[in-house]
Amino acid sequence: MSASGSVVAALDLVGPRLRSVRKQRGVTLTDLAERTGISKSTLSRLENGQRRPSLELLLPLAEAYRVPLDDLVGAPEVGDPRIRLKPRRVNGRMVVPLTRQPNGVQAWKIVVPATQSTPRPRAHDGYEWLYVLAGRMRLVLGDQDLVLGAGEAAEFDTQLPHWFGSTGDGPAEVLSIFGRPGERMHVRARSRQGHGEP
Repeated sequence: MSASGSVVAALDLVGPRLRSVRKQRGVTLTDLAERTGISKSTLSRLENGQRRPSLELLLPLAEAYRVPLDDLVGAPEVGDPRIRLKPRRVNGRMVVPLTRQPNGVQAWKIVVPATQSTPRPRAHDGYEWLYVLAGRMRLVLGDQDLVLGAGEAAEFDTQLPHWFGSTGDGPAEVLSIFGRPGERMHVRARSRQGHGEP
């Protein structure tokens, strides 16, 4: 396939990719139009392949979804030295692995759709740290029922029955760091004493 042919093929896949990302996030075309300033009809035509994608349209979408632009267009990775950890669907959630070590502390970015608001607590060995990147997350932890907003965090022993999901108002983006027994995360900071402020 020629270079121009591969570009056309890549552009043809943008619409289905955009629709898939929107559905995974649990966002309607109306919501997306409000967040991006792009009309609902333009967004619909873009997803259906009736409108060619342009930077003017894709940049606001990448910002709204908080993903790199090349994730929306499927840019070729030939010659790119960066390691890309692929997102996958797990129990209806979009999960992006952020670590590669199978036997160490694990980190994920998790996008919880608005529809996942019914608690199903479970317990297992380990320790978890959650940080809300965007939206509002509901956390059921033992007898506690909490709502955390963007910038808030929680840490707990996973032997305590727990569940986290959406409040039902919209999707939530969460950073999850999980350690198996004996692998608790340690935060270290160097004292500023003796070091002048810049």
